[in-house]
Amino acid sequence: MSEQHTLDRWRHDDWQLIAAEPTEPHMNLALDEVLTLQVGKGLRPPTLRLWGWSRRCIVLGRFQSVRNEVDEANAAKHEVQLVRRISGGGAMFIEPEGAITWSIYAPEAMVKGMSFAASYAFFDAWVVDALRDLGVDAWYEPLNDITSSGGKIGGAAQARRGGAVLHHTTMAYQMNIPLMLEVLRIGQEKLSDKGITSAEKRVGPLRQQTDLPREVIIGHMVDSFRARHGLTAGALTPDERAAAEILVRDRFSTRDWVYFLP
Repeated sequence: MSEQHTLDRWRHDDWQLIAAEPTEPHMNLALDEVLTLQVGKGLRPPTLRLWGWSRRCIVLGRFQSVRNEVDEANAAKHEVQLVRRISGGGAMFIEPEGAITWSIYAPEAMVKGMSFAASYAFFDAWVVDALRDLGVDAWYEPLNDITSSGGKIGGAAQARRGGAVLHHTTMAYQMNIPLMLEVLRIGQEKLSDKGITSAEKRVGPLRQQTDLPREVIIGHMVDSFRARHGLTAGALTPDERAAAEILVRDRFSTRDWVYFLP
């Protein structure tokens, strides 16, 4: 796909930015569903939302088993909340100042004729360029990773609902690897014979690759998106907040949802 054709796909409407504010994990996940459906119905323009996190959490992929992924006793001891998202992929351990997370909500027509693999790289190309601008040797590695010569930086997941695409990505700014190994079983299994040093070599949090504060990196990302695709300031509407609160109450905070696969 030519660069001009790629840019043309982004120019459906004026993109809207929803800035980050501290938000409960369940609410972040409910907002993803609400805003995806709003874009699919044509009730809001394509949107970039930056996430704020109010507390530590583990975010499970839609089809992951709690017992396979999480050490629940350690998670409870460290007050790490357990939540489940609507997209697939792997579990993530999140600390509010350690992660940079965003969602893109776009009409499904934007990726018409594009393979899933191509759509992942398509939606995060602007981030890779922004990181390169900051001196990070970053690239996209199929299917869904942002990586670098310093190690893996982040990963993406997608879901498609009601005529729209949800693409969300989390990058590591800094990582509390000892705590991650306590609360995630997959981390324990993969690293038990290699130790924390190997974990640190496999991942490359941005704090290890640049001296820039987290807020500066996020600001540059937003500026990069705006320069490439256009971006105007927006906000959640009262109706969108209300719809998300109902989803939190009725689904995302329920045991049936969180323990969909026990």
